[in-house]
Amino acid sequence: MVRFEVGAEDLVRTRFAVSPIFELQSLLRVLAGPAPGPPASWLARFRSGFDQLRDDPCLAAVLALKTARSGANFYAPPPRGMAQTIGEDLAAVRAVPLPVARQEIDFYLTRRRVTAAARTVLYAGDVLDRIADFLARAWSVLLAEQWPAMRAVCERDVVHRAAELGRAGWAAALSGLGPKVRWRDGGIDLSGHTGTAGALDGSGLLLVPSVLIWPGTAVFGDDPWPKAIVYPARGVGTLFEPSPPAAPDALAALLGRSRAQLLISLAEPASTTQLATVLGLATGAVGDHLAVLHRAGLVSRARAGRSVLYTRTPLGDALAVAAA
Repeated sequence: MVRFEVGAEDLVRTRFAVSPIFELQSLLRVLAGPAPGPPASWLARFRSGFDQLRDDPCLAAVLALKTARSGANFYAPPPRGMAQTIGEDLAAVRAVPLPVARQEIDFYLTRRRVTAAARTVLYAGDVLDRIADFLARAWSVLLAEQWPAMRAVCERDVVHRAAELGRAGWAAALSGLGPKVRWRDGGIDLSGHTGTAGALDGSGLLLVPSVLIWPGTAVFGDDPWPKAIVYPARGVGTLFEPSPPAAPDALAALLGRSRAQLLISLAEPASTTQLATVLGLATGAVGDHLAVLHRAGLVSRARAGRSVLYTRTPLGDALAVAAA
């Protein structure tokens, strides 16, 4: 078990971030399988893209740098915040000192069997550029189109947990991170994990919501990472199995079908992009409808990273409940 001791300063220094490169590596791992992950029905949309990557020796090289319980840090740089981009991640990979990467490569190759072609990649003088180039290609093929909706799910989660952290403290914020995460006696227990633990020493905790780590968690504590927990974002089910809510006829008659659907969908914060994806509407149309609902006092909005998240106001809640 890993335990983080939490002090008074850690509350104000705890922050949230998203990690595009972590999501990409998680997707590659579950597609290569077998590994726990999202439902096969959702993963099926990535299979044709993954088939384009199968014969690239860099795929085997990247997969060799991870076991069931750990992974190389040099190709998974820690995110800095909610606005993290894949470009920033890949630039960080290229900037890793080669001796640091070599040390981790040696560690994993003593524990994994890999093809000669993958070994050639990992011991090449330009290994960092090769891996970064491959991950850039994999991102373009697999996740570039899906990322806005995935980011929206993560941002929606952060709005909820940040509010819980400020309102009710650590126990409330950690609730739902996973069955193996719990607050106990002034610290965070993470059962089923091993690795660096101890006091946060006033530096706070990095909390990283993830779509693709579902249903597990990951713990980081080794340089260059700060103490961090990667956890399944709330609401991933809406991404895996999008099913637009049916708007009650009375509410649709009052607001119009699309606006009624949007109001019903906003029981929890969501961005324009996420709502457009789930409801099958044009992003511009969703934005226009949300503007009307906002002027009517039925929804509120707040910025989270690069997105603006909308949620129902008390008036919007009352209207949605009354019409149900």
